[in-house]
Amino acid sequence: MLTVLVDYDSGNLHSAEKAFQRMALEVDGGDVLVSARPEDVMRADRIVLPGDGAFPACRNALMQDRAALYEAIVEAAVTNAKPFFGICVGMQMMASVGREYMDTPGFDWIGGEIIKIAPSNPSLKVPHMGWNDLQIEGAHPVLEGVGSGDHAYFVHSYQFEVADPSDRLAYVDYGGPVTAMVARDTMIGTQFHPEKSQSTGLRLIANFLKWQP
Repeated sequence: MLTVLVDYDSGNLHSAEKAFQRMALEVDGGDVLVSARPEDVMRADRIVLPGDGAFPACRNALMQDRAALYEAIVEAAVTNAKPFFGICVGMQMMASVGREYMDTPGFDWIGGEIIKIAPSNPSLKVPHMGWNDLQIEGAHPVLEGVGSGDHAYFVHSYQFEVADPSDRLAYVDYGGPVTAMVARDTMIGTQFHPEKSQSTGLRLIANFLKWQP
């Protein structure tokens, strides 16, 4: 069993790598590899796509600068339906379009758009940064043992507004609902950073490594 964390120069993968390696040892989840090689993505049993920074920059770093790597991700996650986990901007890129700075096409794996967070309470600052309580909306194997009120760590200014409400698994209240987690078929995504979310995040990672769609 091999889980590949995709490296496309859009974020520091050290903490994510350590968290996935730790939980792989605990649940007998096989090997964890950080790689920028399309051939590693193709042989992986699970794919993790992190992302930090602006949507257009992350999208272009992957879909333009590393087209072969992106094509390998599509073949593995879409054509071959291998479990896929998008984190932060890695989740946002699953949307149809991003509205950050400019309209930028996403993967269009889950219908919806990436829009600026607009809290109804003017005292709430953007970016949304820090801990917040998850509100679980849907059942999913990766959410086993995770419930409403569990804490997760966020750092973001934009959120995923899904076209189909059933694709949203969880949200947080930040002057209104802000998408925290999405899922469709063999794909999941978290706006928060599971590798920085202590017990809640580690449980999600362990569940993903055990997930057999």
